[in-house]
Amino acid sequence: MQYKRLGSSELSVSEICLGTMTYGQQNTIAEAHEQLDYAIAQGINFIDTAEMYPVPPKSETQGSTEKYIGEWLAQPRIKQQRDQLIVATKIIGTGRNYKWLRDDAIAALSRKNILQAVDDSLQRLQTDYIDLYQIHWPDRNVPMFGQVAFDPQQEREMVTIAEQLETFAELIQEGKIRYLGVSNETAWGICEFSRTAKQLGLPKILSIQNAYNLINRTFDSHLAEACYREQVSLLAYSPLAFGHLSGKYVQGSVTDTRITLFPTFGQRYNKVNVKAATADYAAIAKKYDLPLTQLAIAFVRSRWFVASTIIGATTMEQLKENIDSANIQLNTEILAEIETVHARYFNPAP
Repeated sequence: MQYKRLGSSELSVSEICLGTMTYGQQNTIAEAHEQLDYAIAQGINFIDTAEMYPVPPKSETQGSTEKYIGEWLAQPRIKQQRDQLIVATKIIGTGRNYKWLRDDAIAALSRKNILQAVDDSLQRLQTDYIDLYQIHWPDRNVPMFGQVAFDPQQEREMVTIAEQLETFAELIQEGKIRYLGVSNETAWGICEFSRTAKQLGLPKILSIQNAYNLINRTFDSHLAEACYREQVSLLAYSPLAFGHLSGKYVQGSVTDTRITLFPTFGQRYNKVNVKAATADYAAIAKKYDLPLTQLAIAFVRSRWFVASTIIGATTMEQLKENIDSANIQLNTEILAEIETVHARYFNPAP
């Protein structure tokens, strides 16, 4: 397992991060702990979760994922390793009807809500501090989760970035969180968070957690430049495009997958050319005798702006194959063939 520096910090994160959003919905606590044990045995030191997990989010299961991880972190043998683990979680943004999580859904990132969210996550995780605390999606109006067009008609009240950073600064001073990150952000957001932090002497963001995979490379342009100039690392989620880049949907109909169980959750992949592009990437993988999953994850790992690639699995077999992709290095020939397909089917699932 290789390790990379996270943003401008001294944190060194494994290039594979264990995603956990299935814990409490598709995975039991025993399965979750088996995955966690296996991941750290393979050298993974980075675990990502969120206060709203598992997905799909609902009041009956909210917080279960953090609780499962907390039970694991509380084990004596894991407690001894806590300072070697990097635990990341997230606070919800505004614009989703999650009143069952907190009463004040209009100002999701108010000081009151941030303080409560951090304390609640610390309690569920059974830890004294969170290494990387992330804003799950912006408080302001932005296109996200498969939307591509900004609509000023959707403007709404928002907590200013300065106010958000001031609260996070207080929590860092108290030792409850160590570093900050954002998720589902834009290039403007990266630059504005960085500018505000510099101007007011507040903590800067280190990371952005956005979707990035073979069929969604929108990060390559404006976001990549913003992150380069502001020393912000990408934590790439959905490297398998919600399972599409396993090739299973090209092969035919499947059941008991996230797409079939929660059809509204992966709408960005129900677009023209997704299957065609996936089939072409599968052909490259077959030519070089690689599982498509490993080709897809190895490609994401190869990108200069990616600090860690977030993988998730519902079975140990899937988890092992995904983690084994850390041993795959794509040569120039494979990368050139990938670029040919990318030019033919340019970002079919943005």
